[in-house]
Amino acid sequence: MLTLFAVPKAFCGHTAIIQRNAITSWTHLNPRPEIILFGHDEGTSAIAQELGLRHISEIVHNHSGAPMLDDLFAKAEGAASYPVLCYVNSDIMLLDDFTRAVERVRELSGPVMMIGQRWGIDIRECWDCSAPDWQQQLRQHVSTQGEQIRATAVDYFVFTRGLGTGLLPLALGRVGWDNWLIWHARSKGAAVIDASDVVMAIHQNHDYSHH
Repeated sequence: MLTLFAVPKAFCGHTAIIQRNAITSWTHLNPRPEIILFGHDEGTSAIAQELGLRHISEIVHNHSGAPMLDDLFAKAEGAASYPVLCYVNSDIMLLDDFTRAVERVRELSGPVMMIGQRWGIDIRECWDCSAPDWQQQLRQHVSTQGEQIRATAVDYFVFTRGLGTGLLPLALGRVGWDNWLIWHARSKGAAVIDASDVVMAIHQNHDYSHH
């Protein structure tokens, strides 16, 4: 099993739509992961209660309001029910190819981190994840209308317990933290696996006014 965790932004406007799409898609993964939402921005507690997710409100932020990497990952490791965790950005929709890849990673011995490139797509409305063919329809939509983004943009990290401790106090979502996290895993002797060819991680495009 897997513990998936994220730090949503305030549920306002277009951000509310894409975050609801992303988080709802995680609840439809098979097998369903444990999902923990961190932070106290508007709407986080409400969607956690609505979808039956765990919610931890208190995390450390820097002066600009960005969550701190070391505090978040340490708290996630402390709260997780399972030895394999995944941090994922709150605008990323995931499909069952993700859980199949995670299952293969869980079979490996020693510390492991799985990452992958994302696919960018414009989605302006709520996606109906209750439809029987929602994954097939979404995959087709992204394949024809989206594009795979450069390898330096990493939006999910699957890792074995222990790789989320001893991190630097970097600001989550700002320049460089994601690439540093990969280096950190390698420095700890972890195998780092690029799942870009088998996992379609779907990034719903948005502006960056929150920066």
